[in-house]
Amino acid sequence: MKAIQVKQPGGPEAMELVELPVPQPKANEAVVKLAASGVNFIDVYFREGRYKAPLPLVLGQEGAGVVTAVGADAMSVKPGDRVAWSGPMGSYAEYAAVPADRLVSIPSGVTDEHAAAVMLQGMTAHYLSHDTYPLKRGETALVHAAAGGVGLLLVQMAHHIGARVIATVSTEQKAKLAREAGADEVILYTQSDFEAETKRLTGGKGVDVVYDSVGKTTFEKGLNILRPRGMIVLFGGSSGAVPPFDLIALSQKGSLYVTRPTLGHYTATREELMTRSGAVFGMIATGKLKLRIEHSYPLAEAQQAHRDLEGRKTTGKLLLIP
Repeated sequence: MKAIQVKQPGGPEAMELVELPVPQPKANEAVVKLAASGVNFIDVYFREGRYKAPLPLVLGQEGAGVVTAVGADAMSVKPGDRVAWSGPMGSYAEYAAVPADRLVSIPSGVTDEHAAAVMLQGMTAHYLSHDTYPLKRGETALVHAAAGGVGLLLVQMAHHIGARVIATVSTEQKAKLAREAGADEVILYTQSDFEAETKRLTGGKGVDVVYDSVGKTTFEKGLNILRPRGMIVLFGGSSGAVPPFDLIALSQKGSLYVTRPTLGHYTATREELMTRSGAVFGMIATGKLKLRIEHSYPLAEAQQAHRDLEGRKTTGKLLLIP
């Protein structure tokens, strides 16, 4: 089978298209023939070596397809089932062996492409808005990178909850997408200082929560726009890692909360995985959640997909098609 492998950490050129044996399932695994693989910033972190994993490494933590073989203890799926997953590595390939208890069935109203596009980013948007900081009607949230993959889904979910959404984006085109997703206010951070604009839009009161996937360039100002006892939810670092800072600043700025969550801790049990994925699939099937798949690349063009993602040229979701 063809797969995208990283032998040494580096830039997009570190990803090689290689030929590997089709995996055989261990006792608790199922082998899935992939229809689509999701491209996510966490893949960049593993490719760069920012997140550590044994090498050589087949990238990709999100995929969807059809089960072709199961191990002796894999009771939850059978050959022919349409399934999706996020978390286990190896989806940048034609086949992947995945622990069976991490696979979820794709309902009939959801395509393989939509399932691959939403498992990581959709469940991330869900836990951010429903659990990490459970938004309530009438509260105000600021969403950075609001036209990105998670951003567009998070804006929609916050809007359906009834929260006021302030979105930050870089271009007019992205501003239009954020408004269509339900953002009440949009700040073009390339034209205005988002800290000053947010203070103006909230009458100096600040927002209840900041959802920040950008990191280095936005974090400090994010602390300055929170109401007392507000929360900054840092769930990515597309501009780089946040530098160390003195925790006393949290008390000085209003007894603030900071958290750095990951999807794995919000789908840690089979029950929570099924509940959360089911909620997201339900939103898609009923039309509450609209997916924007901006581009699908052949597997061999994984390098270009990463270049586009890192260059902030994209909105919505990127997929690889084996």
